[in-house]
Amino acid sequence: MTQRTLATFMLALGLATLAGCASPTVITLNDGREIQAVDTPEYDEDTGFYEFEQLDGKETRVNKDQVRTVKDL
Repeated sequence: MTQRTLATFMLALGLATLAGCASPTVITLNDGREIQAVDTPEYDEDTGFYEFEQLDGKETRVNKDQVRTVKDL
């Protein structure tokens, strides 16, 4: 019984750690629009685009030249 309890505890600890890594972000574009992302966007230097997941689960790419600011909430 203790092995099952230990496994459950480790699983819960792992999920809590992963949940703590996500930090919602607001991306403000040059035209004033704001896009909310689940996590901090990744910048791809090869293509010049920020890549991120929106709150509704859609993967999105935005050109670096269109981005004014990227702020964590």
